Amino acid sequence: APSPLSPQEDTSGTFVQLRLGLAQTACRKRAPQRHCRVLESRRKPVCLACYKFDTSDVPKVLDKYHNCGPSHHLAAKEIRQRDEAECRAVEEAGKGGDTLYLPGMFAFSRGLPA
Repeated sequence: APSPLSPQEDTSGTFVQLRLGLAQTACRKRAPQRHCRVLESRRKPVCLACYKFDTSDVPKVLDKYHNCGPSHHLAAKEIRQRDEAECRAVEEAGKGGDTLYLPGMFAFSRGLPA
């Protein structure tokens, strides 16, 4: 089975899933530095992002989903299950003739040059 972090090719496009851990640092936003000390005592939310790109020469986003939830949350299992369901829906974007409209499907299409 392919790694969950690697792009997966299918005829409807490329599906990419990323899981990121965020950490608060001691650096200020106004003066970013290369090496910032991580504040160990702070919460470290985990973010999940899923994107589905079409197969055109300049790939367009067919659908996307992202969510950052605190890792300590009591409902972490429910959040994970919802994230997995949302990502499965993103992965299915562009497949089949009866394509359903999914929330976020055209979120990137506005405001970009044609």
